[in-house]
Amino acid sequence: MRVIEQRKQLVQRRSTLLNAESSRVITRPHIPGDKGRIKVLIGRVAKLSDEVAQHLLDVVTQDFSARHRNFRETLQRNFDRVAEHVPKRVFLSTEKQLLLGAYFTAEYSVEAAALFNPSIVPHPDQKGVDKGSQRFVMSFRATGEGHVSSVEFRSGIVDTNNDIYFDPISQYVATPEMHTDPVYHRLHFRRKLEELGASDRVTNRLLRGLNETFTLDELEAQIRKFRSSKFRLKDKHQAIDTVLWLARSNYEVIFRPDELISERVIFPVSENESAGIEDARFVRFEDDDKSIMYYATYTAYNGFTILPQILKTTDFLTFEIHTLSGKSAQNKGMALFPRRINGNFVMLSRQDGVNNYIMFSDNVRHWDDAELLQEPVHPLEFVQIGNCGSPVETSAGWLALFHGVGPMRRYSVWAELLDLDDPSQVIGRLDEPILTPDEHERDGYVPNVVYTCGSMVHGDTLIIPYGIADQRCRVATVSLPELLSRLQRQ
Repeated sequence: MRVIEQRKQLVQRRSTLLNAESSRVITRPHIPGDKGRIKVLIGRVAKLSDEVAQHLLDVVTQDFSARHRNFRETLQRNFDRVAEHVPKRVFLSTEKQLLLGAYFTAEYSVEAAALFNPSIVPHPDQKGVDKGSQRFVMSFRATGEGHVSSVEFRSGIVDTNNDIYFDPISQYVATPEMHTDPVYHRLHFRRKLEELGASDRVTNRLLRGLNETFTLDELEAQIRKFRSSKFRLKDKHQAIDTVLWLARSNYEVIFRPDELISERVIFPVSENESAGIEDARFVRFEDDDKSIMYYATYTAYNGFTILPQILKTTDFLTFEIHTLSGKSAQNKGMALFPRRINGNFVMLSRQDGVNNYIMFSDNVRHWDDAELLQEPVHPLEFVQIGNCGSPVETSAGWLALFHGVGPMRRYSVWAELLDLDDPSQVIGRLDEPILTPDEHERDGYVPNVVYTCGSMVHGDTLIIPYGIADQRCRVATVSLPELLSRLQRQ
């Protein structure tokens, strides 16, 4: 009874549940991989009379246009994806082009299965917020058909009483425009190719002639020269495939300014994340020059392998996505500290899937060295431990949340205190979890799991959004003075 009583005093669960909504749908290209099927479908629509084509388009518009912003633009864009397969002798009216766009489009429910593993950061725009209140952005892992995960957002206000109010959720969901990375840095590119096992001799020859920074067009031109060269090695084609795969893993996405934050979904677009974008850990990062950048580390998954990625944004409209490099940029669950320490970026990580590690680097995208921070010591975490998002800074030290896995694969959330100047030193640690699944949180897609990807300080309160059973979310609040007092007594 002692553990249960202490947990009730320390953590207050808020009543609001955030559930997945299957009605939140995006449009996706639905284009067969077989070019022959594409041409046959184009031919069938081309043979329709103008009257029939117009009627079919009217039906599609009536049934679907209210579910999506800029619906006709979407249909036209998806027609443009297959326009090269239209025979030159065939004329297609605007109506038939849009109708074909509809045939090559499908809806996808981004959170049909689950909405979970949230993180929270202060909103970049605090204008008009009452004194003592704070606007926030909350991110989620949303999972739909095929267990494909994406990143969704909500916004809201936490007031002086620590009451949390979410902004109305739009009926629309939008995916952004995607652009490949405008500039690649050869040093990072070469390092990551080496980590991926590409031949040094092949990649050195391929990258020869490129500047220290280069564009995708310049890279593709170099690849065309390389393909036509007399350079013969058995792994030449594999190296080219690896280079293109890596290049397309670094890109930029841009949302429209008129799209509300609850409409924005970062959906997998690159090959390395085709099976999902998992567990984004957002942090508001203040650099030494006082500039602000929002970073998030996440796991890209293609169904077979994982790739650690980092995104950055200043406004939650434009996001740059890059691949992390370095021999320690491995495994899942990386969390960046909210500022440099002694001139270095600092990251929590889990190199082996069991223990917690800490890393230091002078480059936010390259991580070579990791040192063991802690191993499981309590029976409720004997299976594994891992961070629960970026630490928050307090006068007593870096407050870090982490998860532990115990008997029956039950997850719990714990708290520890790291030294401000040397966060590789654990200076306080609770001997019991602050959050475990209660009787209302055990059941779901993955039973017996509570999990968070990031918390936020508001006044003297720690705001902890957390996922329940990998299916839905809730928010808990913790008295920061009480939590720090207990940590300092350990």
